[in-house]
Amino acid sequence: MRTITLDKATLAYDDAGPERGTPLLLVHGHPFDRSMWRAQVRQFSVARRVIVPDLRGYGASPGAVPCWAAFADDLAGLLAGLRVPRAVVAGLSMGGQIALELHRRHPNRVAGLLLADTTAAGEHSRADRLAIADRLLREGMDPYAVEMLYRMITPRAPSAVADHVLAMMRATDPAGAAAAQRARADRPDHRADLRSVDVPTTVVVGSEDELTPVSDARAIAELVRDAELVVVDRAAHLPNLEQPAAFDRALSRLLGRVDRPRDRSAINTD
Repeated sequence: MRTITLDKATLAYDDAGPERGTPLLLVHGHPFDRSMWRAQVRQFSVARRVIVPDLRGYGASPGAVPCWAAFADDLAGLLAGLRVPRAVVAGLSMGGQIALELHRRHPNRVAGLLLADTTAAGEHSRADRLAIADRLLREGMDPYAVEMLYRMITPRAPSAVADHVLAMMRATDPAGAAAAQRARADRPDHRADLRSVDVPTTVVVGSEDELTPVSDARAIAELVRDAELVVVDRAAHLPNLEQPAAFDRALSRLLGRVDRPRDRSAINTD
C-alpha cells in the first residue's frame, strides 16, 4: 500500500504493473475498499499499470467527503500526482457513478469507461439515502452489512467471497460511509450526459442484481455510442467477485478497444 497527499485528502492506493498500454484505474463501490479488485489487479497488472485507490473515508483513506464532486476530484488529483495523463476507469456501483462524475468534470483524464452494476439516474429518494447515513452513524456497520450481504452477492457465492464481502463492509468507517451517502443523495443525474461520452465504454451487470438491475445497465448502454452491454450470469451486484472470469473478459475487450482506437466496434449482448 502507498499513500498520496492531495490538496484536500490523503488517499491510500496500490500501484502495480508495467508502463505499457493505457493505465487502468479501478474504483470500488460502497461500502467496500480497494481489496474488492484483488483478482483484477492480479489479472491485468501483468501487462499494464493498474491503480487502485481507497476512496476518501473508505479502507485506509481517512476523512470524509464534503460533497459528491470531491470523489471525482480526488481521483483526478491522484492521476495527476502519479503523472498519469489518462486512464481507463472501471467503477462498480457507487464507483460507476463516480466514474461518470470524473468523466463529466475531468473528461481529458478518461480514456475509456467500464460501468458495472450502476445507474446514471439521479438519486431516486434523497430521504432514503440520508436515512441510511443516519443509520450507519447510529448502529455502526455490522447490522447494515449483515442485511446487505445477500443483496450484494447471490447465496450461491463461494464462502470465501461471502466472507470477504462481509469483512469489507464491517471494516468500513461509519463516518466515512455516512458522509458518502449524504454526498450521494445530491449527486447529479448523468443520463443527459451519456450521449456525449466519446470514449470506448462497456456496461456490465450481474443477471441477478436487484440493487441496479439489468434494466439500469441497458438504459446506459443504449445512450452511450458503441457501448457494449455485458450481462454476467449467476452474479448479483458484485460480478467481479462472483464471476471474475466473465468480468475480466469484458474488461479485457474494453482495454483492447482503447489500445487500438481505430478498431472501435462493440456489440450489445444479453
